[in-house]
Amino acid sequence: MTVFYCARCSRALTPDLAALPAMPTPPNDPIRPNGQDVAPSTVPRGRYAIESEEDTVSMRRHGHDKALRHSTGQNHAPVVIHPEDATSLEYLPGLANAVGCCGPDGTHGPNQACPCGTTLATLTADCMGPYELRLDPLRVFALDDN
Repeated sequence: MTVFYCARCSRALTPDLAALPAMPTPPNDPIRPNGQDVAPSTVPRGRYAIESEEDTVSMRRHGHDKALRHSTGQNHAPVVIHPEDATSLEYLPGLANAVGCCGPDGTHGPNQACPCGTTLATLTADCMGPYELRLDPLRVFALDDN
């Protein structure tokens, strides 16, 4: 099991999470539960996945926007978790980068911060895309209890 922490203040951002062997592929047209604006999460609660470059290529083939897959705009692999596994994160002041129809679409860069103020994640929670939270691996660190 792994816990992710803010690299600046060392605050725990997640509970213990178990690694998935590969990044799940969100459906092309996810079915949203009745009365819910977001699709089911790409990654189940209590789990995390590390996105690879192959995942990005695969997502483009399946019609998903590359911007949704590289939230930090850098060539490093985001850690993808269920948004409800990091409930202490907050939107940036003025809802910066939280542009979207029904929620942030994730294409404008990081939009979530640790309570200490460090910008470190991108929430994708719009009605037109996947529902997931991407932690920037340069701004978080992980500790395994193994």
